[in-house]
Amino acid sequence: MIEEQAANEPLVTFYRFVPEARAPQRADRSAAGTMPARAFRYCEALRLASGFGWYLFPPLDFSLMWDGSEMLWTWAGEPSWYPLKSAQFPDFSVVFDRSAPDDIKGFSPPFLGALIEPGIVQIWSGFVARTRPGWSLLVRPCPNLPRSQNWEAYEGIIETDRWFGPVFINLRLTKTDVPIQFTPEFPLFQAQAIPRSVYAEEALGAMRVVGSLDDMAEADWDAYRRTVVKPNTDPDRRRGQYATDTRKRERDGEPGFVPHAQEPQVEE
Repeated sequence: MIEEQAANEPLVTFYRFVPEARAPQRADRSAAGTMPARAFRYCEALRLASGFGWYLFPPLDFSLMWDGSEMLWTWAGEPSWYPLKSAQFPDFSVVFDRSAPDDIKGFSPPFLGALIEPGIVQIWSGFVARTRPGWSLLVRPCPNLPRSQNWEAYEGIIETDRWFGPVFINLRLTKTDVPIQFTPEFPLFQAQAIPRSVYAEEALGAMRVVGSLDDMAEADWDAYRRTVVKPNTDPDRRRGQYATDTRKRERDGEPGFVPHAQEPQVEE
């Protein structure tokens, strides 16, 4: 019964804390329109990876600057730069305390935090998330989406079925003495729901290596024959057959495929 109830729950629910925060958006299989047309048409592997998960955005236009020692920040409409240690989203603490129970007032999450390691900053999306029991969120750079060369993102796994807290990402700034801008118009990172079982030690330890071609079984050669040899020796082979077959399985509702939804459900 518990498993049936879990299956009826949304895979992930995003809770908007910062009123101005842009809603998470289903990741786009065309990498927000930046993928080359030929890749989008024929490379299903690229499309599936690009569309796996949800984009999360900065909740406002802001900029960071790092001189190699000190971190500064400012936001749209603010003429001054401020030293960054830990910063609230502008005016959010008042909004938070207005809605929070008495014992939670004063505990609004920080929007930005400069970590003790040089050049590393934590950025909150303005959202908290909850996943189904047994599922976590992998937060990472947006796959196949061009991004700034001024920073690198750290990947992390948040066990959001157990931990109900801010969905954030850690960045390492790679340039000094230049303003680095972030905008809600462009995704900051991608969140991907994954079952906890896939990164459990039992699963990660279940690996083997076939050490040479001489150790290949006949079934392995048959699989290679179907995948590589037959398509390249078939005079009637159509370009992009892998993509066609994969999309057909999705349309037919093969187990493991979920219909592609274009827009998230958002509760205002």
